[in-house]
Amino acid sequence: MNSYFKYLSLFLLALAFNYSFSQKNQNAEKLALQYFEQKEFDKANVYFENMFEENPDIWFSYYYKSLVAVKDFSKAEKITKKQLKANKANVYLYVYLGRIYKIQNEEKKEKEAYQKAIKELLPVQGYADALAHAFMEDGLYDYAIETYNKARTKDYPYFYERAEVYKQKNDLKLMINEYLDALEFRETEIMTVQTNLQNSLGYDDEEGGIKNPLLKQELQKRIQKNPDKIVLTEFLIFIQKQQKDFDGAFVQSRALDKRNNEQGQRLFDLAKICVSNQNWEVAQRCYEYIIEKGSSNFYYDAASVDVLGVEYLAVTQKPQPKPEELTALESKLLKAKEKYSNSSLNTQIVKNLALLKAYYLNQPAVAIDLLEELVNQAGLDAVSKAEYKTMLADIYLIKGDIWEASLLYSQVEKDFKYEAIGQEAKFKNAKLSFYAGDFKWAKTQADVLKGATTKLIANDALDLSLIITDAIGVDTNDLPLKLFASAELMILQHKYDQAIARMDSVNQLFSKNTLGDDIYYKKAQIFLNLGKYAEAEAMYKNIVEFFPTDLYGDDAQFKLAELYEKRLLDKEKAKTSYQEVLTKYPGSIYVVEARKRYRNLRGDGLSN
Repeated sequence: MNSYFKYLSLFLLALAFNYSFSQKNQNAEKLALQYFEQKEFDKANVYFENMFEENPDIWFSYYYKSLVAVKDFSKAEKITKKQLKANKANVYLYVYLGRIYKIQNEEKKEKEAYQKAIKELLPVQGYADALAHAFMEDGLYDYAIETYNKARTKDYPYFYERAEVYKQKNDLKLMINEYLDALEFRETEIMTVQTNLQNSLGYDDEEGGIKNPLLKQELQKRIQKNPDKIVLTEFLIFIQKQQKDFDGAFVQSRALDKRNNEQGQRLFDLAKICVSNQNWEVAQRCYEYIIEKGSSNFYYDAASVDVLGVEYLAVTQKPQPKPEELTALESKLLKAKEKYSNSSLNTQIVKNLALLKAYYLNQPAVAIDLLEELVNQAGLDAVSKAEYKTMLADIYLIKGDIWEASLLYSQVEKDFKYEAIGQEAKFKNAKLSFYAGDFKWAKTQADVLKGATTKLIANDALDLSLIITDAIGVDTNDLPLKLFASAELMILQHKYDQAIARMDSVNQLFSKNTLGDDIYYKKAQIFLNLGKYAEAEAMYKNIVEFFPTDLYGDDAQFKLAELYEKRLLDKEKAKTSYQEVLTKYPGSIYVVEARKRYRNLRGDGLSN
């Protein structure tokens, strides 16, 4: 029994000793790290010396840095060599030696240390990465490249690692070529290469585009040398799409289509992208290329219909389409409608024909008949029916049949109360009440839609509510707003001269009205539609100068910049105007887009 208590006492004593020793070590470590962080390196080294002796792998880096900081180079060299001796494979430690020699201006010993590191490097990825990263930390990029050259094998050539080194070195040409080498080495790497280059060369997620022109140049050189390397051409097409070089993408896509006998699929897909970017010309060329393959081609019918859709957009989005262009398009759509009368493709033809007749050929009654055909199709899904009803209501509105328009909008709103299409119909009904002069009801509906799930509808609803509030306010005289609202409806009906005259009458009859910026903004919209860009510029300038803090202040500033950029082609004025959106209206919804366009005009991301 006495023996038992004896051993128990010894055990408890040992336990207490170990606990005390552990606590002491923990306190020492805390103090060492505290002194290290506070840059009191002399004090830290008192603790680091023992800690390094007990656990060199954990504490070497701290102790090394702390010794160098107090310029105890002899001891720093000593512990580094000790670590190297313990594990000769950790050749990155030679870089640590090189740092010491560099500080002491011992260039020969420094160079020898780096060369020895590379000489003794084992061809194992972990060791190679550790050494290369050590070199890169010191800005020794050429040595890092030499490291990967030593370690590379046939199966693992270190393309991505070398590319990263060149990126850090800011040698984008060599970086690009490393990625292209990776692509040629294994064609399945195309997605990885694309992602890396997007991250390295300035990829704009909203606009799209690998912006640096070097990439296209280097890629084109390789294609010239290796025209049979299809993956290179595939990659070039990808870049051209990103850079919105659709002409170039068409040429390359057509060449691949012919070489691989792809039956036009690549061109069909490219046409869709061109349409979304409003490049009607290249889209049309894509579809025409497919149509030339003949009616037996799989994409022939779809291309034949889609090319008419492109022509519709190209003609109707001109400021003032010529009558002969409109009638020629009408003739083509009528022929296509007859040809595809029993095909699902006919829907798009009928929609375009109806819009053409309603908005450009002054035949709303014919347009209504065409859309009613679509609405009453057997087996039509609910969403499509709602879309056609909304289009039909729009045409009833421009015809002046407000009751029918309101009825159709209400049906869509009821069927899709919480969906975007239903909220859009609700807003259009509110606008219809606005046109009719029922401002109280229009404002009530607009206020509800301020919380719409679709940001565009919410913003439009807020604008409508504010226009009504500002125009009427405490004054019960709503006649100025009634005149303005009727002018807005005339704009929708393309009665531009009448709309301008009606808005001018507001100023003539009511000199103290609050619709100044609203009138200028709507006039600018008319002038843009008519291609009168100088007049539109004047309207936006009036808002910016006389009504900068009113409802359309930021809108006018942004639209003015857009006008300079896309219509008047004045890059400097566009830059200045986009910059003023950022400085004058920092809370505007246009800030993100204005910043992006300003940077693009300034040329960010285009330098080597």
